Amino acid sequence: MKSFLILVGVIFSFSFQAEAGPVRLKDLVEFDGVRGNDLVGYGLVVGLNGTGDGLRNSPFTEEIMANILERLGVNVSGEQFRPKNVAAVLVTAALPPFARSGSQIDITVSAIGDAKSLLGGTLIMTPLNAADGQIYAVAQGTIIAGGAVAAGDGAEVTKGVPTAGMIPSGARVEREIEFNLSALSTLRLALRDADFTTASRIEQAINNNFGRPVAFMLDSGTVRLSITETRMASVAHALGRIENILVEPERKARVVVDQRSGTIVMGEDVRISRVAVSQGNLTLRIEEAPIAVQPNPFAEGETVIVPRTTAEIEEEPGIGLAEIPNGTSLSEVIGGLNALGVSPRDMIDILKSIKAAGALHAEFIVR
Repeated sequence: MKSFLILVGVIFSFSFQAEAGPVRLKDLVEFDGVRGNDLVGYGLVVGLNGTGDGLRNSPFTEEIMANILERLGVNVSGEQFRPKNVAAVLVTAALPPFARSGSQIDITVSAIGDAKSLLGGTLIMTPLNAADGQIYAVAQGTIIAGGAVAAGDGAEVTKGVPTAGMIPSGARVEREIEFNLSALSTLRLALRDADFTTASRIEQAINNNFGRPVAFMLDSGTVRLSITETRMASVAHALGRIENILVEPERKARVVVDQRSGTIVMGEDVRISRVAVSQGNLTLRIEEAPIAVQPNPFAEGETVIVPRTTAEIEEEPGIGLAEIPNGTSLSEVIGGLNALGVSPRDMIDILKSIKAAGALHAEFIVR
């Protein structure tokens, strides 16, 4: 007998509340020009325990392996490779700002062929290029894979993602990014979350710290800092002074819903107008119980399977028509929603309906 169960509106939800407070300036803005750069390279991992690329399905692995061997003085022209212990990979990294030649950075290694695992493999010297095509770092080292694979004759178990891993300090910087910070006379501070109120508070906090107008708000996402007016010895000294200034950011009222995990996160400025809500659950149950019908003894005929389906729709009693009063704080909003007496799984649908009714005064984001 087969049984199918379909539930409508089965979602969990959670709400968290935190007190707002001042935040360091360095956590609110990006300094113009002080940024990292993405690097990428194409390389070869060796030393795998039979979990590498199948070269018939990944011909580019054979090509790069031949190129590496020829650079090492091994003539492999016309040779056929069939090893199972090598894999072609893409290597990615982020070159941090002001990285100097000789410093080391972390790298991520990901298989691009049909390799089953990179566990225990060693990345061979791989140049890493930036968007301008120049080589800025060289990567090499033993990979720390992010999972494991256990296989037998009839079953295989995979935990995590064994086809990707990382090498801490696996690349050495060979070329520096040309950026003369000390030559700047003005510097722009770019807000990570553009807001006019936050930008104005940043301007005021910096000017109060120096005791004179050195910062000027250009728009909701940019504040200009005059290095000359700060009278500091260098740009670095000025940034070192302002980056720990405390500013209280202004946030938009938002409700963020993740339908896959059933998570709800509300900002402290979320408000709900007076509204009435009624809600119920619907359950559809379908059962299959086929019957085998056989012919009479000594009679000609065949056994026939006769389908038999039972369908049932169940509607749980709803909460009736309940009123949510005006919410002037997040705790009152949560208290009003909890007063409905519904299970947390139905809260997402209720919030969607309240938003559609125009009673939820916040940006509603569904992921």
